[in-house]
Amino acid sequence: MKKKIIVAPLNWGLGHASRCVSIIHFLVENKYIPIIASDGIALTFLQKEFPDLESIELPSYSISYAKNLKVSVLLQVPKIVKAVRKEQRIIQKYLEKNTDVVGVISDNRFGVRSTTIPSVYITHQINVLSGLTTVISSKIHQILIKKFDECWIPDSKTNQLSGLLSQSRNQKINLKYIGVLSRFKKESLPKLNDVLVVLSGIESQRKSLEEKILSALKYHKGQVVLVQGKIEKEQTVKIQNGIKTYNYLLSSDLEKEINQSKLIICRSGYSSIMDLAVLHKKAFFIPTPNQPEQEYLASHLKEQNLAPFCKEEDFNLEQLRQVESYKGLRTTNNKLDAGLLRLFKRE
Repeated sequence: MKKKIIVAPLNWGLGHASRCVSIIHFLVENKYIPIIASDGIALTFLQKEFPDLESIELPSYSISYAKNLKVSVLLQVPKIVKAVRKEQRIIQKYLEKNTDVVGVISDNRFGVRSTTIPSVYITHQINVLSGLTTVISSKIHQILIKKFDECWIPDSKTNQLSGLLSQSRNQKINLKYIGVLSRFKKESLPKLNDVLVVLSGIESQRKSLEEKILSALKYHKGQVVLVQGKIEKEQTVKIQNGIKTYNYLLSSDLEKEINQSKLIICRSGYSSIMDLAVLHKKAFFIPTPNQPEQEYLASHLKEQNLAPFCKEEDFNLEQLRQVESYKGLRTTNNKLDAGLLRLFKRE
């Protein structure tokens, strides 16, 4: 009988959920039955990607955003702790009723773990950047990580894409660098799109950037496609001012659009960076305002001459000309090692 493994991404934009697509395929290929566990658009997205899989709805961390993200999140710690404890109870209750579950894989969900079966934590942020409090926030995160049996880092041991975020000297954390995670594969397709804009994230921030980019690209002569990243009940497509707009695309269609695009504009979220590196794309990044992680990643890639970036308020068509002088993102298409699953094998 096939064994089950719970896969639980954090609902923070679509990045955590999208990189779990390859984890889910990996489990299926190795004869496990994945159980999806999340909330909000992350859960809806994975349910659309894998309509035949069982899913568990978890409580939302309900993180709201202010200009000072660090202070905003700090003030919401009690609410987050309450959600973590609730998801712990939900997972424990599920495990008691389903004894064929042999493991848990949590992508940044602190409460999705077990003391009775192996539990894995996925993150590219061993170090959590928070300005003057970086040492404290990183220490707290590492304490939480140590509660899991293993920590899988989606990057190589050289930290090419994640830089100092995934570097650690903490010997008490059982780290495994599993290579770049992406749901996509590179294909040589005709380049039909001059610019592909891919957005996601918190709606207020997503909408703000969409308006800024559309205003700048309104008179662009080449083919422009926008994927809003709004996971809604029905998929829609419209053309306005010569720009084709999808509310969302699932993995297979988005893979095709990226492969046939010359340039990608998006946030510098880590999952997006991994996807574009696997597809060997030229990119222009616009970090989410007041998110130190995205700001660092954009700077890290620029320092390596891989891709340029700018602040949201500074974006215009002139900025895109920088792309020509950058090498573009590139990494090998990683195949996950089946040896990772030894953790979940039982006699």
